[in-house]
Amino acid sequence: MTNDVRLIDYLRERHSTPVAQIKGPAPDAAELDDILTSAVRVPDHGKIAPWRLVVYRGDVCVSLGETFLEIASAQNGEMTDAAKEAERMRFTRAPLVVGVISTAAPHAKIPEWEQVLSAGAVCLNMLMACEARGYVANWRTEWVAYDAKALTALGVKEGEKVAGFIHIGSSDFPMPDRPRPQLADIVTYA
Repeated sequence: MTNDVRLIDYLRERHSTPVAQIKGPAPDAAELDDILTSAVRVPDHGKIAPWRLVVYRGDVCVSLGETFLEIASAQNGEMTDAAKEAERMRFTRAPLVVGVISTAAPHAKIPEWEQVLSAGAVCLNMLMACEARGYVANWRTEWVAYDAKALTALGVKEGEKVAGFIHIGSSDFPMPDRPRPQLADIVTYA
């Protein structure tokens, strides 16, 4: 898939497609490599790459859903059928999910905050790289990004944090724009 959208046009109209509206097809292996290569071209003070990527698709997403349901059931007790299904489907709503994992840590020269921001930039670049190739994407975290047992199941190591889970696929869902902040409300000039 390709989409020769101009960057300025994309930035003027940028939006997130709801995860429930994302379906197949997803990028194939070569397209995903291209997307990930573009995604990691971000500001990275010190060239330390304070992030890593984990790709989730197929059977692993189904297995993660069962794990998420088990964890949620243990924490929440009795769940409705809809809530159970939501946990099972958490990583199968889109055909592909990429975890952007922040590995930010104390460093002699690079402030940890800058490392965290770099991981966030990877998330945004990935959204743009997907769109540039004709796909849609949604940047999420949800409870699984903050639960120790879920993080273990997701392959997130001690000391790492989830910057985002990027849900990727296709959609024909018409996206109405949402209200955006007015510059007068958020910009000051010193």
